[in-house]
Amino acid sequence: MSNELRSFLSLSYAELEEKNLSAKEQRMKRVAPDKIQEERLKYLTDTKEIKAVTVLFSDLEGRLHMLDYDKKFLIKSYDNLTFDGSSIRGFTAQRESDLRLGIDWGSFYWGPADIFGPGKVLVFGDVIDKSGTPYAADIRGILKGFADQLYSKHGYTMNAANEIEGFIFAGMDAERRFPDTRRFEYVNTGGYYHSLPGDPLRSFIDTTAEVLRAMGFQNEKDHPEVAPSQFEINYGYGEVIGAADQIQLYKLVCRQVATKLGMTASFLPKPVVGVNGSGMHTNVSISKEGKNLFWDPKGEEMLSKLGWEFTDRILTHGNDFCLVMNSSVNAYRRLDPHFEAPNQLKASATDRGSMVRIPIGNEKSMRVEVRAVAPDANPYLVLYSIFKTGLEGDTAKIENLRQAQRYLPDNIYTAIENFRNATWTTKLLGEDVKARYADLKEASADRCPRLLGTFVKAQEVQFHHEVYNQFLWNQF
Repeated sequence: MSNELRSFLSLSYAELEEKNLSAKEQRMKRVAPDKIQEERLKYLTDTKEIKAVTVLFSDLEGRLHMLDYDKKFLIKSYDNLTFDGSSIRGFTAQRESDLRLGIDWGSFYWGPADIFGPGKVLVFGDVIDKSGTPYAADIRGILKGFADQLYSKHGYTMNAANEIEGFIFAGMDAERRFPDTRRFEYVNTGGYYHSLPGDPLRSFIDTTAEVLRAMGFQNEKDHPEVAPSQFEINYGYGEVIGAADQIQLYKLVCRQVATKLGMTASFLPKPVVGVNGSGMHTNVSISKEGKNLFWDPKGEEMLSKLGWEFTDRILTHGNDFCLVMNSSVNAYRRLDPHFEAPNQLKASATDRGSMVRIPIGNEKSMRVEVRAVAPDANPYLVLYSIFKTGLEGDTAKIENLRQAQRYLPDNIYTAIENFRNATWTTKLLGEDVKARYADLKEASADRCPRLLGTFVKAQEVQFHHEVYNQFLWNQF
């Protein structure tokens, strides 16, 4: 069909940024959900150039799923959007497959037409059980409920900002082709901060940064990372649900941009042996009435008593939920002390090998940085586990807990065993969801060589939850 016959929505990047920042401000101000719903439905009704609404949700492993609904259908049926949950790994069994998607109207995004296609807007959805309650395996909904509970009970707002590293490899679908090629090809070998204007890595970073800025991410800085062809694009902190949503959008945008440039954006934690892996350093804080509760100018490292108690609980349960932070076979290649790996169960202001770092901060920026998180982890599960553990977990009676010589596991089987045996993970997720998650991780591990060895095995990539082909998995 001729493009001249179409008149679908296609906004400039400046217009997109204005709209997305306005929506972000509504989320930060906690505008009533019914008011936002009314506003969004009116916008969809009045804006004739919109053809479809992309609803996003995540499965138990953190893999992003998207459904496009015709706009007119969604306006009439937004309160009864059903889908087959048995087709989603980690969700319902076939005999109880009917689930619903509830639209979270506050998490509404305008995306660039050259990346997502013209005439579309994006919104995140909550998975609803057939009983009408939040679905237990939808961790976004669990995190949202926890955040609402903390705010109503204590006035707490949980804040997070994530530093997400990744690699750019030559050619499209490099991960899916890895079992045949057995190698990843760099597009740049310059290293930390070194990338000349116009080279493939710099072009990718610049284009991605423009898209993120237009989507209201409020960029801070971007640069190549230590390893060849590695990148990091930093953006501002946000309330915990929005922060987790942005992780999913960040990776989606990176993949879309890379594909358009004929490359592959990979968030495997350690796709190449012998160079630094990719992490997702997770910076967290808690505020109340606009005041940062982790800040104390007289505290040790200027971190408040609440902040240190939060840190101690994370250190106590670090091995319990390591599987949440490092959810793939490949992630345990990254926990190698030769490459600044944050595998030590201690806290430090300077030692980057510590699981928890206390960065230099002030009244606005004081935070706790959990460094032992891989970029392929489920962001909702990571943030839920960190905040709930930091606020409600136990504190071990270990002398000098913050400097004790303890380490995270160096393989996924130990992590699975720790996760299954921990009482705390049952309190976090409940017995059913905990067992489902552990079973998924064990099934993936069992399809890979038990010993990591000195080169990345094809199965590590082939059966990775962010890479796998649904058809392939259905053969087992």
